[in-house]
Amino acid sequence: MAEVERESMDYDVVIVGGGPAGLSAAIRLKQLDPDLSVVLLEKGSEVGAHILSGAVLDPVGLNALIPDWKAKGAPLDTPVTEDAFYVLGEGGRVKIPNRIMPPLMDNHGNYIVSMGNVCRWLARQAEDLGVELFTGMSCSELVWGENGRLAGVVAGEFGKVADGTFEGTPGPNYEPGMEIRGKYVFLAEGVRGSLSQQVIAQFKLAEGREPQKYGLGMKELWTVEPGRFGAGRVFHTMGWPLDRSAGGGGFIYGLSDTEVYVGFVVHLNYRNPYLYPYGEFQRFKHHPLVAEILTGGKRTAYGARAINEGGWQSLPKLAFPGGALLGCAAGMVNVPRIKGNHNAMLSGIHAAEVAQAAIAAGREGDVLEDYDNVVRTGAVGRDLRAVANVKPLWSRYGVMASMGLGGLDMWTRTLLNRSVFGEIRHGKTDAESTEPAAKHKPIAYPKPDGKLSFDRVTNVAYSGTNHDPDQPAHLKLKDPSIPIARNLPLFAEPAQRYCPAGVYEVVEEPTGPRFQINFQNCVHCKTCDIKDPSQNIVWTVPQGGDGPNYPNM
Repeated sequence: MAEVERESMDYDVVIVGGGPAGLSAAIRLKQLDPDLSVVLLEKGSEVGAHILSGAVLDPVGLNALIPDWKAKGAPLDTPVTEDAFYVLGEGGRVKIPNRIMPPLMDNHGNYIVSMGNVCRWLARQAEDLGVELFTGMSCSELVWGENGRLAGVVAGEFGKVADGTFEGTPGPNYEPGMEIRGKYVFLAEGVRGSLSQQVIAQFKLAEGREPQKYGLGMKELWTVEPGRFGAGRVFHTMGWPLDRSAGGGGFIYGLSDTEVYVGFVVHLNYRNPYLYPYGEFQRFKHHPLVAEILTGGKRTAYGARAINEGGWQSLPKLAFPGGALLGCAAGMVNVPRIKGNHNAMLSGIHAAEVAQAAIAAGREGDVLEDYDNVVRTGAVGRDLRAVANVKPLWSRYGVMASMGLGGLDMWTRTLLNRSVFGEIRHGKTDAESTEPAAKHKPIAYPKPDGKLSFDRVTNVAYSGTNHDPDQPAHLKLKDPSIPIARNLPLFAEPAQRYCPAGVYEVVEEPTGPRFQINFQNCVHCKTCDIKDPSQNIVWTVPQGGDGPNYPNM
């Protein structure tokens, strides 16, 4: 395709992503200097449309950003009233006494929220302060400036049509998008952001760090009969239905007396390519602990999202020439707490404060070293260091051993500010952890009953997902031959199973198997980009506004 000519717009700060990190940065910039020009670009049809989180929110970030959030009507209406941890067997459960849990695991003082609705509220606060906020604006390319600095992004490219290639061709209604340029560019795309991955590689930001680790989180919103669970109750589970070869666990959160979030996380370093994370989630709901709550109820929404799990050891350098990585674009989730929104908000606040000071001093396009320093030495760094060994211990020794060892490590860090284990490495990437199918047996999953468990395609309809079918697929193969020529014979092509939306199929035809990509189903979880054992799938942004439209998630 010939070189595309684009118009450009200039701002003081350009923010990519309308999640808690990007919105917090935008708000803090305008709080510090109302005259700063700040633009926030969000690929979803609205702010909150692509936000998926548990979520039990630690309000520490919100307290720092908007201390009077209660008076301003922030949607934090359900304080945690009960906090329980269970280890599940196939038909039973063992409750872990709260008194032996490290203090950082206590959820009292936190709130059960729809993070999508929290972000919608934050967006209103940002717009009231004068932030320019554009939704349905996918940022598809990076714009480079002098001396190799990041100078901006290309946003709002529309109208490419499929032509049998992954790039596509400009159609009759093609819009080339605009170059949105800034003195600094904040990438707050969330986990495994496509632009963030390019910047990390370009500036070698992960050099000397451990590989990033991930989990796949799947979640449903249920309307249940009154009295089945109750507002403010928080249950976390480990164990069944996963076996020793895979890590993860479930959660049940009472948003109101009749609304319940139920979800399941599978660590993506599992070895058996026959494992079907979505099937494990559906099986989880048939455990008596969960079924007792959901029976007679109705599922009203579904979604899935990858989760950063590498923590402290995997945190890349956060600042680079012209910009910074915020929140989950860098990986700031506290794994045992299953929380990252508070750290995302704090990172946005820190980035805003450092950038505003730099702009006030007449700087632009340089490295905001102070941002990296304050994250590592401040509240975010302390939160991540305190649990640094929990994930690698879990990966090495399994759920039961890691409960004791991880608990010991968190207690010694809490009481003595030191670890008895030192800093444990993660080792392999999640893709490298996948073993050949010949080493494992296929897993038989029960057929969904349509009451507690559902097939993938049916559930995707409850995510509100929609993509223009005429656009080129945003899921690209580096080598189109690999799925059938390598992944199928060696790994039984696990893309058929690890995708929680049924995007990938191996279709049997008279001429042999064919790999099919149903990109219209994609809920933007990024699992394929992470788990493909050949690292052959690249997730890129589709046309702006496309993807899920999560309600109250």
